[in-house]
Amino acid sequence: MTTRTRDVLWSDVEGIYDEILHHPFVTGLRDGSLPHPVFRHYIVQDALYLRGYARSLAACAARAPEVDATVMFAEHAAGAVAAERELHAELLGDLGVDPDDLGAPAPATQAYVSYLAATVHAGSYAEAVAAVLPCYWIYAKVGEALLEAGSPDPLYQRWIDLYAGEEFQAVVDAVLDETDRVGATVPDTELTRMREHFTTTSRYEWMFWDGAYRQETWPV
Repeated sequence: MTTRTRDVLWSDVEGIYDEILHHPFVTGLRDGSLPHPVFRHYIVQDALYLRGYARSLAACAARAPEVDATVMFAEHAAGAVAAERELHAELLGDLGVDPDDLGAPAPATQAYVSYLAATVHAGSYAEAVAAVLPCYWIYAKVGEALLEAGSPDPLYQRWIDLYAGEEFQAVVDAVLDETDRVGATVPDTELTRMREHFTTTSRYEWMFWDGAYRQETWPV
């Protein structure tokens, strides 16, 4: 039986994912102990991140060799912008933040977006897909894990429901299928680069939550 590319990629980051699940930001979502100012910092940074992520998805759409993948990534890019405008605007309003005045990206946000942009434009299409995948897949897995316990905080439960929902999982499954399709066509050297990018952006996922938990700002 041929090993799927998704399984190869995930085998590299199981330890990182475990660290994410046990990070105090994520456990605080589950038990409701996460302070609202920390969550507010996260939502602001996530809104800023999604702007850059949408551009990276649009680049994936432009580079995709198959029409179906072009349509998929273009729709997801538009969906990322819509999520910022709708869900984040709603959550930011509940948290007392003006959606039109978010300020500048924090260091982890800027670094993550910059890495994605560099990879999707300078690397191959397969590398681009691997780089954008953790934001889909890890969020779905975290949402699923948190849904089992739920959260006593309605604000956090709303966030959990979004990423644990069937609609989001269908989006993730489509990207995983594309990952397997592309991964089966590339030489070993390119698969190695896919693995490196997937691991790096998985690390950025941890850093993003950690930066939010610390309410990270630029030191100078």
